[in-house]
Amino acid sequence: MKILGTEVSFKSETDHDTVERAKILVEERYNTLYTPGMPISKEKMLIFLVLGLADDYLQTSDKLQALEERLERLTSRVAGCTEKDSSSQE
Repeated sequence: MKILGTEVSFKSETDHDTVERAKILVEERYNTLYTPGMPISKEKMLIFLVLGLADDYLQTSDKLQALEERLERLTSRVAGCTEKDSSSQE
């Protein structure tokens, strides 16, 4: 597989479509950052790319954690309401 003009080979438990989507994302992000004639090495450009993707991951992870905590609170509230309803019916 070629990514950003470099041939890479690796084993992954991830299916081919997911790897292809990841490749496309990396190449799109790289092309967004890359400006022809810009005096910056490919290595530095890749570092910026990785930092951007890591930032996206961390923000998404924080949002997921907040959603999971909210879901847990809502589940507890629903369970509390269900318990009140069943004890009032007795």
